Amino acid sequence: MSVFADKCKDIAFNVVDVNKERIAAWNNNDLSKLPIFEPGLDKIIQRCRGINLTFSSDVHKAISEADIIFISVNTPTKTKGIGAGKASNLKWVESCARQISEYAKGHTIVVEKSTLPVRTGQVIKGILESSKISSNSTKPTPTFDVLSNPEFLAEGTAINDLLFPDRVLIGGDNKQALDVLGEIYKNWVPKEKIIYTNLWSSELAKLTANAFLAQRISSINSISALCEVTGADVREVSRAIGKDSRIGSKFLASGPGFGGSCFKKDILNLVYLANYFGLPEVGRFWEGVVELNSWNQSRLTKLILENLFGNLTDKKIGILGFAFKANTNDTRESPAIVICKNLLNEGAILRINDPKVDRNQIANDLETPPDQQNQKNDNLDYSYQKKSWQKMDLNRNFFEGIDAVVVLTEWESYSKIDWIEAAKSMRSPGWVFDTRSIVDTRKVSEAGLNLWRVGDGVLNEQRKRI
Repeated sequence: MSVFADKCKDIAFNVVDVNKERIAAWNNNDLSKLPIFEPGLDKIIQRCRGINLTFSSDVHKAISEADIIFISVNTPTKTKGIGAGKASNLKWVESCARQISEYAKGHTIVVEKSTLPVRTGQVIKGILESSKISSNSTKPTPTFDVLSNPEFLAEGTAINDLLFPDRVLIGGDNKQALDVLGEIYKNWVPKEKIIYTNLWSSELAKLTANAFLAQRISSINSISALCEVTGADVREVSRAIGKDSRIGSKFLASGPGFGGSCFKKDILNLVYLANYFGLPEVGRFWEGVVELNSWNQSRLTKLILENLFGNLTDKKIGILGFAFKANTNDTRESPAIVICKNLLNEGAILRINDPKVDRNQIANDLETPPDQQNQKNDNLDYSYQKKSWQKMDLNRNFFEGIDAVVVLTEWESYSKIDWIEAAKSMRSPGWVFDTRSIVDTRKVSEAGLNLWRVGDGVLNEQRKRI
């Protein structure tokens, strides 16, 4: 909505949320305190906030005044009941639809922005239709059109993805409503990039796009494991197949696995839909993508354990990166969570660094509540059932006495580490496990450190010969 406001100066955008603390953060004069970190977002907020972009907790007022309402709430995977572990929990979508039904006036276009299961639009329509009041009332009956307008942006590059989209997808069954939303996008998006479909195709296209992208990540990670045992280099394999115009080069970087709010959730939703509609073979195919992603994260933990003599008890391990990718503070489904939990379960002591993820978020994700009496200590040691970790700045102290460093997020600062200096503080034989292929292998070698790099069978062959 910030990008919309920046490109559509004649339209007022009112972002509302029931969470007052979150709204307060969006209104904070200190733009470094915004709830979401995204490169370039603070500058757009600064230009538009208070002009044609507002943040408020007055949901009912905003609904009553709106011509178009974007539903942009979480749709997490259900944790219990029918479809638990795969189906989406739509309680927040239903809650929004019921509020819109109650407070909307005149004609309102309701747009699904959240990633939703196919045919959710029909559910929203049914709820909105319930707003029709008895004939003896003098209050005008509100009317609605429901559209689907999924996002195809990526965290870390979201602003650029919004400004220069590959395509904009709008699904619905009323041409006039489709045109209204399309005209907004035409303020900055070439009309040939705007695709119109029916409601169901739009919903399914979003799930399918995420599933295909996640499949590519799991596919290249499976090949990286094969590279490591055959003497091949996954970077060379990726470059070779990426030159094939039928395949392309994107999403072929091997790593610790996919994370974020969408990929796993959307694939599991696709699995649920396939099974629900009697297509178990389709469901098993897509479920395999998620299973391979989980296997890859467990594989990395085992590799660390094997190379540190099969024992991690009381060994200090430095974790570089906790967000699921660089240039975001989002940790949802981050591979770092599973890997850190596994290392803690093996008795390791972790030192965690991430430029944008705060200590409390890490504590929540690792399910290790902090010692309330020591919360003001910047180098607070979180201990829970003998599981210990610290969030630390990336300095000499970070490397003091540690046995290994594990690179889990591709922050640019990690590619500039002085490994010769770091090695002086590490315990011998020191290890660097690079799951993102960003460290300078030559400098790590010159520092006398052992290096494991994802998908690097050439490095493994050299180690065998030594």
